[in-house]
Amino acid sequence: MTIKQLKSFGADTETGLNRCLGNADFYINLVEMAIKDPSFSQLAAAIAQNNLDAAFEMAHALKGVYGNIALTPVYEPMCKLTELLRNRTDTDYSQLINQISIKLNELRQL
Repeated sequence: MTIKQLKSFGADTETGLNRCLGNADFYINLVEMAIKDPSFSQLAAAIAQNNLDAAFEMAHALKGVYGNIALTPVYEPMCKLTELLRNRTDTDYSQLINQISIKLNELRQL
């Protein structure tokens, strides 16, 4: 994974690098840690079990992680999901879960 690949993916690499004091290796390491973390799978499972309280807590935490490392293509749908869960909206969450999952898989391919 490179900064160029992350930028092509749609990440705001300038912001991400600024938050890492310009250290590209550190930034890439944070991105790799974020996409390997099992929390997203746990979030999807909590939604499948209709445990919206737990799902909201996980979504909110992941939103922070993805936002802090400026992974915009993952962060934006996570924001939508977090707000729906915050309000305990009675909806089908699968479209957002699938959208995020696809983007995370794209990142893993880099």
